[in-house]
Amino acid sequence: MRRLTITREAERRLRSGHLWIYANEFGVKLGTLGVEPGQHVEIMTPSGRSLGVAGMNPNVLIAARLYTVTAAGFDARAWLESRIHSAISVRRRLGVLEAGRLVFGESDGLPGLVVDRYGPVLSVQVGTAAMEVLREEIAAVLLAIDGIETLVWRDDIGARALEGLAAGTAISGLAPPEPVWIEENGGRFGISPVAGQKTGWYYDQRDNRALLMPLVRGGRVLDLCSYAGGWGVCAAVHGARSALCVDVSEAALAAVERNAGASGVGERVGVLRADAFEACRSLREAGERFDVVVVDPPAFVKRRKDLEEGSLAYRRLNEAALKLVAPGGLLVSCSCSHHFDEAALLQALGRAALACGRGLRVLSRLGQSADHPVHPAMPETFYLKGFLCAVD
Repeated sequence: MRRLTITREAERRLRSGHLWIYANEFGVKLGTLGVEPGQHVEIMTPSGRSLGVAGMNPNVLIAARLYTVTAAGFDARAWLESRIHSAISVRRRLGVLEAGRLVFGESDGLPGLVVDRYGPVLSVQVGTAAMEVLREEIAAVLLAIDGIETLVWRDDIGARALEGLAAGTAISGLAPPEPVWIEENGGRFGISPVAGQKTGWYYDQRDNRALLMPLVRGGRVLDLCSYAGGWGVCAAVHGARSALCVDVSEAALAAVERNAGASGVGERVGVLRADAFEACRSLREAGERFDVVVVDPPAFVKRRKDLEEGSLAYRRLNEAALKLVAPGGLLVSCSCSHHFDEAALLQALGRAALACGRGLRVLSRLGQSADHPVHPAMPETFYLKGFLCAVD
């Protein structure tokens, strides 16, 4: 295995537990070394000590991702089996083995690999050239899991383009049922691992939805950027008088109606196809007020350079939402933008409240569900943050 030496600055960061090595941390231009995308190398310190195996791509900023495995006798299949089984054992403890995120990249020691489970179907995202090289080994390990019949390869993520990998969708094993049904927080949801957003579902909000459910009974709920109704349908199941799900996607709202019917609450769940900002404006003009408003938008800050514009979008959307909260009601506000941290979201909420003359009290801080663990040395793995607030 090829050996590459990193700088002392990179060594200090890796010794603290971080797993990424940037292109300028090898002391030489990577283009002069003849390293190919997807190649596995041994990472060496300036003093000649091995830090283990890393997957390389010399053509991107994050040029190497360290694996928690030694280089001596490196067996990719055995390493994958060990890490995936370790990840599964944690999900078994959490009680989400049949429906949840089984593998969460760096947090599970598998940089570039994400796996979600929907009963007999696994939805798989391979986001690095090094993991792409191991696709056959990954498939063999995943298909050997008890009860798994199908792998859906969601090769349509932006990370693949950055790594120089082809986009698309592929299936290994049996053709997946359409939809695949799961249960969450008392509701039934039909998932499309092939055509749904991301891997098909947002398991990362499951624990936050569970926290909110005891507080919705008898209230009117507004679910902005609802996708397939994770918040709204569950609220109706837990006794909300009504739930209105708002999304720009016709397919998503069709899924809301299907899921509400399957959950036995179809008569109490409505849909509105509109942009979240437009929906807030039209609902306010109509004099509508809600006891609970959920703001769960897509990432407004995808890159650091989007921070100023994205921060303004978060503030404006929360301001529009606050104007729809009935006195004494609740606001759930979330951000999945890694570059927009918890403090920034809280500041945006405070400014939104001041702008529309409302008072806020934070009742609970929200984060990603337990099957999306955070790597203690990698703040990059802590991406979902939010607040449950009382509104005066």
